[in-house]
Parts: sequence; C-alpha cells; structure tokens
Amino acid sequence: MRAKIYSAVLGLILLASCQNSLDLYPLAEPSADKWYSNEVEIQLALNDLYRIDWWQWDEDGTNNSFISDDGFYRQSLSEIKAGTVTSQSGFSTNLWRNSYKAIARANRAISALNSAETKSKVSQAKLDVYLAEARFHRAAQYSKLVTKFGDVVYSDNVISIEEAYAKGRTDKKAVTAKIYEDFDFAIKNLPLSYPTSAVKRVSRGSAMALKARHALYEKDYRVAAEAAKACMDLGQYVLHGDYANLFLQSTKNSKEVIFSIPRSLELKITIGPTSDKITRNSGGFAAANPTWDLFCSYLCTDGNTIDSSPLYDPRNPFKNRDPRCTASIVEFGTAHLGFIYDPNPTALQVTRLSSNSRVTNNDNRANAQFASFNGLVWKKGIDDSWLQNGRQIEPEQIIIRYADILLMYAEAKIELNEIDKSVLDAMNLVRARAYKVALADANYPAIKNGNQVQLRKQLRMERRMELAAEGMRYMDLVRWRLAEKVLTRPIYGLLDPKDLKEKVVDKNLWFFAGTPKIDEDGTPDFSEMAKTGLIRNLVPTTWNNRQYLWPIPTQEIQINKNMKQNEGY
Repeated sequence: MRAKIYSAVLGLILLASCQNSLDLYPLAEPSADKWYSNEVEIQLALNDLYRIDWWQWDEDGTNNSFISDDGFYRQSLSEIKAGTVTSQSGFSTNLWRNSYKAIARANRAISALNSAETKSKVSQAKLDVYLAEARFHRAAQYSKLVTKFGDVVYSDNVISIEEAYAKGRTDKKAVTAKIYEDFDFAIKNLPLSYPTSAVKRVSRGSAMALKARHALYEKDYRVAAEAAKACMDLGQYVLHGDYANLFLQSTKNSKEVIFSIPRSLELKITIGPTSDKITRNSGGFAAANPTWDLFCSYLCTDGNTIDSSPLYDPRNPFKNRDPRCTASIVEFGTAHLGFIYDPNPTALQVTRLSSNSRVTNNDNRANAQFASFNGLVWKKGIDDSWLQNGRQIEPEQIIIRYADILLMYAEAKIELNEIDKSVLDAMNLVRARAYKVALADANYPAIKNGNQVQLRKQLRMERRMELAAEGMRYMDLVRWRLAEKVLTRPIYGLLDPKDLKEKVVDKNLWFFAGTPKIDEDGTPDFSEMAKTGLIRNLVPTTWNNRQYLWPIPTQEIQINKNMKQNEGY
C-alpha cells in the first residue's frame, strides 16, 4: 500500500514517524546544525510544505460547496451565505494561520538553502530545484491569501516574532509581482516531469498552472492566457478518459492531475467519516447535498439550457442532460451504494440490490424526515468503497487539473476578446471528454462560434458543469462579481409530503413543478416557480458585499498596531 501511495503525484517519502518529528519543527529561526545538512534532510523539510493542512481552504475540509451556490447542508447556512462573516470566523482564520505557517517554513527552507554551509554540500543544480520547490509553495500560499484578503503581510525572509507582529499589510499588486517572480523561478528550475520510479513532486507544469490561476483571479488576462498556454504546450497532461472515474479514490496518478496532495488510509491522512454525503438507505445522513441551482445549470444534450431545449422533460429531469449531470448527482431510479435511489414521496419501498428485496425507503421524506431536503444527493467521487474502512476515504486532494487549465485559457482569451479556434478547441476538448468522444466527433454539442458575450456565458456554464464540488465555484462567483446576485437567492427544496399531496395535481411533478428560467449569467431563477407554492423555500441567503474580501483575524489586529482591517468588519 505504501509503495502505491508514494508513487502517486507527490510520492511523499515521509513516514508516519517523520511526520510526527516535523510537527515539532521549530517555528522561529532555522537550526542549520540540525536540518539541511544533507539531501535527505532537505527533502524531509520540503515534504512538510505538502502537508494537507496547508492546502485546505474551506469550511468542510473537502470542497467549498457550502459557501457557494453548488451545495448546502439541510436548512443551515454557512457564514458566507448568511452574510455573518466576522474577524473571528473559523474558516478564514484557519486559512490565514495555515498559509502563514507554510510561508514561514518555505522562507526558512529558502534561507537555509541559500546558506554557505548548504551550498558547500549540495550542487547548485540541485539547490536550484530545491529552491524552486520552496518558492513554488510560498507563491501558492501568498496567492491564496491575496485572493481572499486583498492586501496581506508580506515577507520573503526569516523574521523574528517581534518583527512579524510589527509588519503592516503590503499592497496586493506588489505581492502579486512577488508571486509571479516565485512562480517564474519555479518554472525555470523545476523538472518537466519525474521518472516513474522516482519521487514525484511539484513540476514545471504545476507552477505554470497555479500562476495562470492567480493571474485569472486578479484579472491579469494576458498573464493568465500565456501561463495556461505554456502549460498546455508542455505536452505532459491529457484529459482522463472517463470523467466520473477521475474522482474515485481508486484513481491514482491520472495524467489529467497537474498538482494534488495524496491521502492515505495507512498513514491516517483521510477524509471522514463521510456520512453526510452517503444516502440514508446506506446508513448515512444525506445531509450535504447539491442544490437545485447546480442541477438546473447542466445543459441538455443539444447544448441548450433546460428552459430553451425541447429535450428537457420536468417529469424526467435527468433525461437528455450533459453526462456530467448524472456523474455528479445521483439519477432517480438508478443504483447507488447498494440500493436503487428514489426520493419520490410515493416510493415508500425501494430495492436492496444485494438481496433483490424490497425494504423501507429511508431516502424518501415520507418515511424519513431528514432525507435529502431537495431530493438530490452527490455522486461525484462516491462509490461503494465509501462504505468501507469506517467510512474513511483517501481520494487525492486535487489542487489543479488539466481541464481547469483549458477553461482558464479559454476564459482569459475571451476576456481579451482574442477569440479564435484555439479558444473553441479548449472548451470543446473538455465538453467532448464528458461525452467520451474525440474533439472532432459529431456526437456531442460542440461550441461552434459566438461573440464575446455569448462565449463568456458558455464558458461560465462549462466551468460550473465541469468543476462542480471541486472548490472552484466560490472564487468564480467572487471574481465574476456574481456573489451578490446568486448568494442572495433562497435555497429551494421539496414540499413536505403532506403539502405535496394537497397542491400538486400531476404526481409526476413531485420533484419541482415546472422549468426555471436560466438567466444571462447561466444561473437558474426559481422566483416565478416559488410564487406558485409548489416548491419550498428551505432557507433564505444573505450575502454581504464586504465579504468579497475576508476579514483579517481579530488576533492579528489586536497584537499588531500596524495591521489595518478590511472595510466593513
């Protein structure tokens, strides 16, 4: 098992005992006499920059569906969607703290690698690779901070605690320039790839990819387009053949994944327990669910939205939809985790597949009050293996993958209004893969042309279909300035079974009665349907525009007189 884990994208060479010793790695000045005296110690120190704590940035530890319009948790709201974010909010405070911990360690590594003592023991060529690795991680962490907080405290040197507590915030444009410098150094010095038998760490493509992402978030479209295109031109990455299979915990070392952090059951680096996404018939809670908003955003197989396609049938809403819909959300009446999934309130019993017997259907709100409040449950990345090992799972934490690069390239070129065949090809490669066909195949709804406004809408819908539940949607809403629109709309769900009997004449429209309009931003508008009383407002959301930037943690403000808070907090 260990060999399998370590041959994955990162191939960490750190054993569990080493992880424990690195937990005690000093947070103050570096100790050159104990570390960096040989290449093994250098690699052990750099391994700590891959710690999964530094690469989680959301509220549930796996993706940020709860803080976007892609997912929700029963009738509760995240602070983001409640508009109640404060300078003591745990998710923002944790991101700030963990990013600066990683930056401090990267700075210590860079300082030690540049020391005369280390240079006397390691060749300059290898030192440049190690430095590039450390600078990549520093750039990535500063990128996360800038995109969430704006101006941040910046230091590229080892500093004392006293110095740290006196530093003010640096303008984010100056920090971005430093981020680009670090990524460019990494691009120049990191290897293109690694031998299959060797430890695999961040590569040249990883630096290009995260540079492109940062540039896109900062609306540096020229830089984003060039970095994404450079990554594409490396020829190192291809789209995984099966979209649904890519996200399973059994999939390792896919050539689509550009940078990820591995998890390991053996080393107890896992996600779990996973009961919130497991259906109730299978012993879970079905409490964390996709929204109707996400479900309605999947196009029909003719490439049109559900409100404009003759193929859409509200009585059979999964039929004729983009394949990523049923790869991400469990289709009604299909097998899932040992049962046929059917939340229809009239389906009081359901088939258990192992015995082909009929059992009480606890995924039906007529039987179980806390079954999915909107009838939808997640499928993306979920299979029968989630029921094993005490519901602890070990999927890779994908930081960035090739499909995202293709869509970032297309978006940057669209925003530059440099629309050509390469833009259409990038988008169509992603869409064709969803249909399991080649780019030139006629059996998928290829994007053929369009002006800037039309292609912008198509690009945004493509991103949503492709990247659902991967933690990208929230920052998309922020950079597109759509949060104030979509995160003020209610989260809708099913009527209670007793109300459904009273109000809906057509029993086949138990799911949601009708078809919502898809607006100019590619998002569904349920307001007219809500007026009929045939769907239920589960919980209203309240976005606050101050949240386009997160607050500096209270502790930082209290201990540092030079630290200024973001506006509105």
